[in-house]
Amino acid sequence: MRQFKPLAWMMAIAIAGTMTACSIDSYEPEKPILIIDPVENKLLAACGVSESETRSGSYEQLLFTEHDIEWYDATTREIKFREMHKPLYEILGTFRQIKFYLGGKELFMANFVCDWDSRLYTGLVLHYDIITDPYQGHYFLQDCYPLPFFDLDEVQTNVRENAEKLELFTHCLESKGKVKK
Repeated sequence: MRQFKPLAWMMAIAIAGTMTACSIDSYEPEKPILIIDPVENKLLAACGVSESETRSGSYEQLLFTEHDIEWYDATTREIKFREMHKPLYEILGTFRQIKFYLGGKELFMANFVCDWDSRLYTGLVLHYDIITDPYQGHYFLQDCYPLPFFDLDEVQTNVRENAEKLELFTHCLESKGKVKK
Protein backbone atom coordinates (compact mmCIF):
# COMPACT_ATOMS: atom_id res chain seq x y z
CA MET A 1 0.00 0.00 0.00
CA ARG A 2 2.91 2.32 0.75
CA GLN A 3 4.12 1.91 -2.81
CA PHE A 4 0.88 3.25 -4.23
CA LYS A 5 0.75 6.49 -2.18
CA PRO A 6 3.48 8.35 -4.16
CA LEU A 7 1.98 7.11 -7.41
CA ALA A 8 -1.47 8.27 -6.33
CA TRP A 9 -0.14 11.70 -5.42
CA MET A 10 1.61 12.09 -8.78
CA MET A 11 -1.54 11.11 -10.65
CA ALA A 12 -3.64 13.53 -8.56
CA ILE A 13 -1.21 16.39 -9.34
CA ALA A 14 -1.19 15.51 -13.06
CA ILE A 15 -5.00 15.41 -13.22
CA ALA A 16 -5.31 18.70 -11.30
CA GLY A 17 -2.76 20.37 -13.61
CA THR A 18 -4.61 19.17 -16.71
CA MET A 19 -7.95 20.39 -15.39
CA THR A 20 -6.48 23.78 -14.47
CA ALA A 21 -4.91 24.21 -17.90
CA CYS A 22 -8.20 23.39 -19.60
CA SER A 23 -10.19 25.74 -17.39
CA ILE A 24 -7.82 28.67 -18.00
CA ASP A 25 -8.40 28.49 -21.76
CA SER A 26 -12.17 28.31 -21.45
CA TYR A 27 -12.54 31.37 -19.20
CA GLU A 28 -10.48 33.78 -21.28
CA PRO A 29 -12.62 36.86 -22.00
CA GLU A 30 -12.85 38.23 -25.51
CA LYS A 31 -10.21 40.84 -26.17
CA PRO A 32 -11.42 44.13 -27.61
CA ILE A 33 -10.23 45.13 -31.07
CA LEU A 34 -7.64 47.87 -30.72
CA ILE A 35 -7.06 50.39 -33.45
CA ILE A 36 -3.45 51.48 -33.17
CA ASP A 37 -2.19 54.63 -34.82
CA PRO A 38 0.72 53.50 -37.02
CA VAL A 39 2.72 56.62 -36.09
CA GLU A 40 2.72 55.79 -32.38
CA ASN A 41 4.79 52.64 -32.81
CA LYS A 42 7.46 54.21 -35.00
CA LEU A 43 10.58 55.99 -33.86
CA LEU A 44 11.33 59.43 -35.27
CA ALA A 45 15.05 59.80 -35.94
CA ALA A 46 17.43 62.04 -37.85
CA CYS A 47 20.68 61.01 -39.51
CA GLY A 48 23.45 63.22 -40.79
CA VAL A 49 24.43 62.57 -44.40
CA SER A 50 28.07 63.06 -45.21
CA GLU A 51 29.99 62.42 -48.37
CA SER A 52 32.72 59.86 -47.91
CA GLU A 53 36.14 60.14 -49.45
CA THR A 54 35.71 56.86 -51.30
CA ARG A 55 33.66 56.13 -54.40
CA SER A 56 30.97 54.42 -52.37
CA GLY A 57 28.99 57.66 -52.11
CA SER A 58 27.79 58.85 -48.74
CA TYR A 59 27.25 57.52 -45.26
CA GLU A 60 24.76 58.32 -42.51
CA GLN A 61 25.18 58.76 -38.79
CA LEU A 62 22.38 58.87 -36.23
CA LEU A 63 22.20 62.41 -34.82
CA PHE A 64 19.12 62.42 -32.64
CA THR A 65 15.80 60.70 -32.06
CA GLU A 66 12.42 61.79 -30.74
CA HIS A 67 13.79 61.09 -27.25
CA ASP A 68 16.20 64.02 -27.71
CA ILE A 69 13.36 66.41 -28.57
CA GLU A 70 11.79 68.14 -25.56
CA TRP A 71 9.05 69.84 -27.59
CA TYR A 72 8.08 71.07 -31.04
CA ASP A 73 6.08 74.22 -31.73
CA ALA A 74 3.91 73.48 -34.77
CA THR A 75 3.20 77.18 -35.33
CA THR A 76 6.78 78.50 -35.40
CA ARG A 77 8.29 75.09 -36.20
CA GLU A 78 10.83 75.51 -33.43
CA ILE A 79 12.38 72.31 -32.08
CA LYS A 80 13.67 72.36 -28.51
CA PHE A 81 16.30 69.70 -27.91
CA ARG A 82 17.36 68.35 -24.54
CA GLU A 83 20.91 68.85 -23.30
CA MET A 84 23.35 66.53 -25.04
CA HIS A 85 26.93 65.54 -24.30
CA LYS A 86 28.08 67.89 -27.05
CA PRO A 87 26.22 70.96 -28.37
CA LEU A 88 23.90 69.86 -31.18
CA TYR A 89 25.04 72.61 -33.58
CA GLU A 90 28.59 71.21 -33.38
CA ILE A 91 27.35 67.71 -34.20
CA LEU A 92 25.10 68.94 -37.04
CA GLY A 93 27.76 71.23 -38.51
CA THR A 94 29.81 68.35 -39.86
CA PHE A 95 27.00 67.08 -42.11
CA ARG A 96 25.74 68.56 -45.36
CA GLN A 97 22.21 67.23 -45.01
CA ILE A 98 19.93 65.69 -42.41
CA LYS A 99 17.52 62.88 -43.24
CA PHE A 100 14.49 62.54 -41.01
CA TYR A 101 13.10 59.03 -40.68
CA LEU A 102 9.84 57.73 -39.28
CA GLY A 103 10.37 54.08 -38.54
CA GLY A 104 12.53 52.74 -41.33
CA LYS A 105 11.18 55.08 -44.00
CA GLU A 106 12.67 58.40 -45.02
CA LEU A 107 10.28 61.23 -44.16
CA PHE A 108 12.16 64.23 -45.59
CA MET A 109 15.61 65.73 -45.98
CA ALA A 110 16.78 69.13 -44.77
CA ASN A 111 19.99 71.13 -45.06
CA PHE A 112 21.57 72.36 -41.84
CA VAL A 113 22.15 76.12 -41.84
CA CYS A 114 23.30 78.69 -39.31
CA ASP A 115 22.78 82.45 -39.18
CA TRP A 116 26.22 83.07 -40.64
CA ASP A 117 25.49 80.94 -43.73
CA SER A 118 25.40 83.20 -46.80
CA ARG A 119 24.02 80.67 -49.30
CA LEU A 120 20.44 80.57 -50.55
CA TYR A 121 18.47 77.39 -49.80
CA THR A 122 15.14 76.94 -51.57
CA GLY A 123 14.32 73.65 -49.85
CA LEU A 124 13.65 72.58 -46.29
CA VAL A 125 16.33 73.58 -43.75
CA LEU A 126 17.04 73.00 -40.08
CA HIS A 127 18.06 76.52 -39.10
CA TYR A 128 20.21 77.15 -36.02
CA ASP A 129 19.30 80.69 -34.96
CA ILE A 130 21.88 82.19 -32.61
CA ILE A 131 21.31 85.87 -33.43
CA THR A 132 17.80 86.19 -31.92
CA ASP A 133 18.94 84.89 -28.51
CA PRO A 134 22.75 84.81 -28.24
CA TYR A 135 22.66 83.01 -24.88
CA GLN A 136 20.60 80.11 -26.16
CA GLY A 137 20.39 79.08 -29.80
CA HIS A 138 17.08 77.98 -31.29
CA TYR A 139 16.40 75.38 -34.00
CA PHE A 140 13.69 75.86 -36.62
CA LEU A 141 12.45 73.74 -39.51
CA GLN A 142 12.05 76.34 -42.26
CA ASP A 143 10.91 76.09 -45.87
CA CYS A 144 13.93 78.08 -47.09
CA TYR A 145 16.88 80.14 -45.94
CA PRO A 146 16.95 83.08 -45.65
CA LEU A 147 13.23 83.59 -45.10
CA PRO A 148 12.82 86.67 -47.37
CA PHE A 149 13.08 84.27 -50.34
CA PHE A 150 9.91 82.42 -49.27
CA ASP A 151 7.92 83.82 -52.24
CA LEU A 152 10.13 82.23 -54.92
CA ASP A 153 8.29 79.72 -57.13
CA GLU A 154 10.82 76.99 -56.36
CA VAL A 155 10.30 77.47 -52.60
CA GLN A 156 6.50 77.39 -52.98
CA THR A 157 6.73 74.14 -54.97
CA ASN A 158 8.83 72.59 -52.19
CA VAL A 159 6.37 73.85 -49.56
CA ARG A 160 3.53 72.01 -51.30
CA GLU A 161 5.62 68.84 -51.70
CA ASN A 162 6.68 68.83 -48.02
CA ALA A 163 3.30 69.78 -46.49
CA GLU A 164 2.11 66.19 -45.97
CA LYS A 165 5.50 65.06 -44.65
CA LEU A 166 5.68 67.91 -42.14
CA GLU A 167 2.13 67.14 -41.05
CA LEU A 168 3.17 63.52 -40.40
CA PHE A 169 6.23 64.79 -38.48
CA THR A 170 3.96 66.98 -36.33
CA HIS A 171 1.42 64.18 -35.82
CA CYS A 172 4.19 61.82 -34.70
CA LEU A 173 5.48 64.27 -32.09
CA GLU A 174 1.93 65.13 -31.04
CA SER A 175 1.14 61.45 -30.43
CA LYS A 176 4.16 61.33 -28.10
CA GLY A 177 3.07 64.46 -26.21
CA LYS A 178 5.86 66.65 -27.56
CA VAL A 179 3.94 69.34 -29.43
CA LYS A 180 3.94 72.65 -27.61
CA LYS A 181 0.52 74.21 -27.27
